[in-house]
Amino acid sequence: MSVLIENVRIIDPVDDYDEVGALCVQGAEILARGQIPDGFEPRRRIDGSGLWLFPGLIDLSARMREPGEEHKATIASETLAAARGGITSTVIPPDTDPPIDSPAEIELIARRARQACGVRVYTLGALTQRLEGQQLAEMAALQQAGARGVSNAHKPLASLLVLRRALEYATTFGLTIVLPAQDLSLTGSGCMHEGAVSTRLGLSGIPEAAETAALGAILALVEQTGARVHVARLSTRRGAEMIAKARAEGLPITADVAAHQLFLTEVDVAEYDPNGHVIPPLRAQRDRDGLRAAVARGDISAICSDHQPHEADAKLGPFAGTEPGISALETLLPLTLRLVEDGLLSLGEALARVTSGPAEILGFKQGRLGAGARADFVLYDPTALQEVRQQDWLSAGRNSPFFGWTFSGQVRETWVAGRPAWTQPTKGNTE
Repeated sequence: MSVLIENVRIIDPVDDYDEVGALCVQGAEILARGQIPDGFEPRRRIDGSGLWLFPGLIDLSARMREPGEEHKATIASETLAAARGGITSTVIPPDTDPPIDSPAEIELIARRARQACGVRVYTLGALTQRLEGQQLAEMAALQQAGARGVSNAHKPLASLLVLRRALEYATTFGLTIVLPAQDLSLTGSGCMHEGAVSTRLGLSGIPEAAETAALGAILALVEQTGARVHVARLSTRRGAEMIAKARAEGLPITADVAAHQLFLTEVDVAEYDPNGHVIPPLRAQRDRDGLRAAVARGDISAICSDHQPHEADAKLGPFAGTEPGISALETLLPLTLRLVEDGLLSLGEALARVTSGPAEILGFKQGRLGAGARADFVLYDPTALQEVRQQDWLSAGRNSPFFGWTFSGQVRETWVAGRPAWTQPTKGNTE
């Protein structure tokens, strides 16, 4: 189908493009940006006056609970929630049940995704067989089946020697290795940041060193092997500083942060709200500020949702006994754009952290709007107000600490491969 979207403000962070004009879509690709080519006769015209158009978001970490935990959520439910949030591509970590350690699991997820709303669903393959941390997985087969990188998620590795061998092996296939910086022996049974608040609440804490000690080992092995590593979900100021120093020294390393880490702190756990139970934990104010500064500098080049939907029972009971994680697909974009309102980032910089930034990390072609790019984009109404309400939520997981928050702006339509995957069901549509 050919589509012309006219009079719309187009924002493409790849080349700092920000102009009011037209976007021409031909089939699954963008035909032209800005000007309408001679002879282009669209089958559909959309008046985008007053709207913004920018690339669809790419979320580097979204658990959809399928296969294995369909009582929490499914690919169908979560991709629809993603589309509503302006996300057009998601990446599933390998800790499904069974884990993604063979082509069969990748093919199953791809098949389920094709039956859903159209949002692209990618997978990370397991770094080790069954994520047990002992024997390396068949990375070549995983890559051939479509894995965009490899990871052991939050499962421990038997030793740093296993990690070294994994980095060397993955590098031979040009795979990016995605590693959370978390020393599980230091994490122990902790459920929140170790500090004055955890002491007052009587909850077991997770020290900053659980991240920085693990990160130090990762950086040493990156320097040794030259492997391309992406550090997932940083939570500390010190960790962000270590990444910045490593990048300045030329190491092939990138990092992301979950959006909620840029707004919440350990104080948000003070009422024992189980929706504040996340791993890595919400840290101190200085950590939040340090992460924000790293995002502003570009040392952290991607913001992800770290989406983890749960059924209601998972968040009942004493704080320490609840399951960690936030349902976050539908708040990734509003939180990222709140950073613009806070004066931390320009609009183009904020969008880059959720589009071109993650695209570059895993080598995606999308995340841009130039001619020939995939027609994955968002039509956004900057004048709308939206209150995050549980009754409006599309994710099967209702575990969000942001219910009751109000944000400026709202996704009007989300397009994937030249077709609408989501349209806001309100009057005054764009057509």
